[in-house]
Amino acid sequence: MAAPAKKVFELFVSKVPWTVAGKEIKEYFGQFGQVKKCLLLFDKDTGFHRGFCWVGFSTDEGMNNALQKEPHLLEGAKLQVQKNRRPFSGRKSNKNEND
Repeated sequence: MAAPAKKVFELFVSKVPWTVAGKEIKEYFGQFGQVKKCLLLFDKDTGFHRGFCWVGFSTDEGMNNALQKEPHLLEGAKLQVQKNRRPFSGRKSNKNEND
């Protein structure tokens, strides 16, 4: 019998400025609850991230705290934050940041 999957409560974040790294996103969203993962995809041709990411919280409460705050500002840019509809766990990408 397979072990039960650990539930991760995820947000999809878009309009991320190109100057912001995954570590900064993780630190920012950490004010709302424990962040288990941050996945920021990069374009292999340009080396810049694609301007969106997924943030996974360890609790529903952390995710909901982040959803209740508006606006989310990082380096002067307003982030678009919404509940993720599909889990990113195990998804393969060309390059990611998961610290």
